[in-house]
Amino acid sequence: MNAFKKRIYEVIEVSSIGDASSRAYDILMTTTVIVGMIPLTLKADNIYTFIIEIMTGIIFLIDYCARVYTADYKMGYISIHAYFAYVLTPLAIFDLLSVMPILYVFFPTSQSLRLLKLIRVFRVVKLVRYSKTMIVIANVLRKVKKQLLAVLILITIYIFVSAMLVFQLEPNLFDNFFDALYWATISITTIGYGDISPTTDIGRFITMISALVGVAVIALPSGMITAAYMNEISRKKSKYEL
Repeated sequence: MNAFKKRIYEVIEVSSIGDASSRAYDILMTTTVIVGMIPLTLKADNIYTFIIEIMTGIIFLIDYCARVYTADYKMGYISIHAYFAYVLTPLAIFDLLSVMPILYVFFPTSQSLRLLKLIRVFRVVKLVRYSKTMIVIANVLRKVKKQLLAVLILITIYIFVSAMLVFQLEPNLFDNFFDALYWATISITTIGYGDISPTTDIGRFITMISALVGVAVIALPSGMITAAYMNEISRKKSKYEL
């Protein structure tokens, strides 16, 4: 039984042993994720979307059950607590959310279950597990998450400050504070749709500063991610050379 469980774990992990079965499973799950997104490109459900949902839902359910079944190998220790710890991990939660839309197929008239259709979009997260490139990117983001969080906090503070300043300096420009936040966000991202633009000199000056800050803000995390990505690639190359 332990050999059977270990073999399942080796297959469902991303090419953990590099054999044909593991690679075939990765291709199957990647294809299932892509096919499962097709219903979101259509305005209305039909017999084909229901078939797609049932088939992909069953595959996702089997995958979820297999991963829970081998959770002790995944978590690295043999205990009942390993199963509970695994089901609370982010990827396991997304795996469960990927299965839930199948309930809408059996209860299509339920208004409360119609929101389950939108949960299909979370299936994209599963691609991280089945792509080596995505795994590298995920590792990179994990390493610089504190720096990115600091940049995000800085951006948020600046958006609120600039929105409050212009909201007070341009009283006739915004209907409410949310409009000011909208203006500050598109200004700092240098998009500038032009649907809301200050008319006073001080308002335009703040807009100019926001655009310049936006250039720096975009460059800062880009540099962090690029440096971390190059380090990750170098680390993998060194590992393979050894």
